[in-house]
Amino acid sequence: MSTNRQLHIDKLSGQFKGNITISRSFLENEIYVSTKKENLLNVCLYIKDIFNAVLSSMICNDERTLDKHFKIYYVFSLQREDTFLIVTIPVSEQQPEFPSITPQIPAAHWYEREIKDMFGLIPVGHPRPETLVLHGNFPENTYPLRKDFDIQTRIPHLESKLPFFRVEGEGVFEIPVGPIHAGVIEPGHFRFSAVGDSIFYLDAKLFFTHKGTEKIFETMPYTKALFLAERICGVCAASHATGYCQAIEKVAEIEIPPRARFIRTIVMELERIYNHIGDVGNICAGTAFLLGIAHGFRIREYLQQLNETITGNRYLRGMLAIGGVRFDINDDLEKHILSLLNHVKKDFKDLTKMMFKSSSLLDRLETTGRLSEEIARGLGVVGVAARASGIVQDTRVNHPYAAYEEVDFDIPVFHYEGDVLARIRVRVDEVYQSIYIIEQCFEKMRPGPLKTPIKELPPYKQALSYVESPRGENIYWIMTAPGNKLFRYKVRSPSFCNWPAIPFAVPGNIVPDFPLINKSFELCYSCTDL
Repeated sequence: MSTNRQLHIDKLSGQFKGNITISRSFLENEIYVSTKKENLLNVCLYIKDIFNAVLSSMICNDERTLDKHFKIYYVFSLQREDTFLIVTIPVSEQQPEFPSITPQIPAAHWYEREIKDMFGLIPVGHPRPETLVLHGNFPENTYPLRKDFDIQTRIPHLESKLPFFRVEGEGVFEIPVGPIHAGVIEPGHFRFSAVGDSIFYLDAKLFFTHKGTEKIFETMPYTKALFLAERICGVCAASHATGYCQAIEKVAEIEIPPRARFIRTIVMELERIYNHIGDVGNICAGTAFLLGIAHGFRIREYLQQLNETITGNRYLRGMLAIGGVRFDINDDLEKHILSLLNHVKKDFKDLTKMMFKSSSLLDRLETTGRLSEEIARGLGVVGVAARASGIVQDTRVNHPYAAYEEVDFDIPVFHYEGDVLARIRVRVDEVYQSIYIIEQCFEKMRPGPLKTPIKELPPYKQALSYVESPRGENIYWIMTAPGNKLFRYKVRSPSFCNWPAIPFAVPGNIVPDFPLINKSFELCYSCTDL
């Protein structure tokens, strides 16, 4: 056991003697702290304040068949070391409620509402406990993630009871946008309260296409579930596949080969590059900067063709395997990748120089859609949006995985700005850092096996997995079931954390700036609405 881990256990045990139980996880960086509901808030606040920890996820699990209770897991990530403190409380079916920590830890607000919808457990004291995922159009007492809910159940369609907040006052009018949009994006409803052209308030509603993904995971053998995992999000396929594979590998207690770790890192950085460059082009679309759109999409096309050369498809699917990777990268392919990246680096530099010399473009980007560091921290914002608001946070550094401990790179952070321009600059800088990471991986990668074989999965074993996708930190939690199946697989995407920040970045801006602000966060509907 590491010295830090024992120090944390001793500190918690001394503070809450007799009121907590420490579970010694088989994973060195995970510490499980069990307590009763009445102690929950004090324990969570102590961990947050004393350990400088942030709430990274909340997981509810129906464990009534195991010990007659639901369990809620509060995952706190320590920012100065690779450690997670996971607080657990039992909730009985006879008293299906738990104390809300949202008033003191605002990052919990969506998690608690999601638990209410999917499990029927009530967060007592939540400031806005209305439905989040199910829109109020499900029959009463229907909770899809309970174990006794049959996945084949056909739900009758009822009228939605979706509440909207209304702003009253002279000169205030509402502008509804969506849920059906003119582009190819998925449904989302945005209702602006505006005075003239200035936005006073934004109410956003998502979760129009709930797919039951987490429920489906529980019905599949773990080998087949990989294909579902990498289809959670179209443009983050490699990140989600890596997260799933790492979760299985942890509970199986296997190490993947060194060459596979480097290849995974290369693939994930290629995913980051093509997403970031495409996002820069998309943000140009929000300003009608047509030259930037064209060049952004042109450069991204080179990269997606490279993806197809490597994996056989444009979205890097099929490369990851449980225990390693499916395909090798030979010398000829390595030369091709490095040559193309060298060309992309020069091409992208020309594009960004042109963009940042355009006074009309900068006028649209600077000071637009500001998100303060205080609000970003309070809501648990992650990824590009967090770093653009001054938060030094990157899972590749905070909680290293794959081969990230073996390469050097910088984390671009912009203090005090938090605007659209800062979010663009984070992406631009990360493109160059990603290329540098890939170059180092090829330098350090040595010949060797690509995959470690895996045997039977032990049942009822728990583990966390984490990946820094192009949008930010993904957190996964797994519990295995007998017969090589999954008892629970919880996916917390970065978009789930970051969508609630949009209504704080929009007020004070004009209505035509909303598409630009929204694109600068580059949030995903699909991996929010699982």
